Amino acid sequence: MNSHNFRPILKGVALLSTLALGMSLASCGNPPNPTPSQMKSDSNQSTKKGPALIGVTAEGKLGQKPKINFKTPFKVTDKSSAVLQEGDGEALKDGDRLCVRSVAVSAKDGKELDSTWEKGEPDCQIVVNEKSYPAYYDQFIKMKVNGTIGVGIDDNTAANKDTNSYIMALTVVSKSKALTRAEGKAVTDIPSNLPKITLDSTGKPSIDLNGYQPPAGRLVVQPLIKGDGPEVKSTQSVSAHYTGWLASDGKQFDSSWDKGQPADFSLDGVVKGWKEGLSGQTVGSQVLLVIPPELGYGKEAKSGIPANSTLIFVVDILSAY
Repeated sequence: MNSHNFRPILKGVALLSTLALGMSLASCGNPPNPTPSQMKSDSNQSTKKGPALIGVTAEGKLGQKPKINFKTPFKVTDKSSAVLQEGDGEALKDGDRLCVRSVAVSAKDGKELDSTWEKGEPDCQIVVNEKSYPAYYDQFIKMKVNGTIGVGIDDNTAANKDTNSYIMALTVVSKSKALTRAEGKAVTDIPSNLPKITLDSTGKPSIDLNGYQPPAGRLVVQPLIKGDGPEVKSTQSVSAHYTGWLASDGKQFDSSWDKGQPADFSLDGVVKGWKEGLSGQTVGSQVLLVIPPELGYGKEAKSGIPANSTLIFVVDILSAY
């Protein structure tokens, strides 16, 4: 799920994909001299709650992998940041969902530790809002697509001391509207024997089991709201709001709404009922899932979930990437 500390997982001496962060940064503004090599950190520039990153520059074509420059060894102040390149695309706004690529460079010797430019899809977990990213929010709202920001990381908990201090350069390659709840056309032909779902003013669902008897061993997938976004692929990750109940008594066991923010996860990392039920649905949709034990947790008991439980979820699909 979302992580807000810019610390990717370490493996040996190399950083794993920074996509595990669930975070990234970008840049903005119309520079007076839009030459990447001239775009140095501004010593007066600082984030609302994070210090300025001074002495780091970037060069290269906007929107492409930048070359990061600084004098080594570099003394990193943790969670420091600075815009390294000004973007030339659309300005970023509060509530935007960002897709980013990133590169991590050792503060000790300037060598590249990891890069997401050469592998997979961009990370699209970041939603620009002050609550989630207080240290960097003031930077976000000054930025544009195709800009790059540098972030200083000094991780004293890292197992390998050669990779615990580094600079991450994150480039915003695109942005889109970030949904906060399902948006689309209400589905009218819902079978009458299914549980009844009602929404409060924020969009959080509640359930009336309506005497429902789940079919043994069968996954039930019922859209409640049909979104007009792209179809979700089984190989993607999604950002979603959800609430889950036990089918036996309607008791809620989990809800992202209660946590105050959506959850981000790979469909390869969830129970089969979620992967099968959300694949092929469209972004913006709200989906009712009834998941039998065989496609849920089976004989394994989880917190608030007894063994062999049939589960009911209502899921708002906010993004897929």
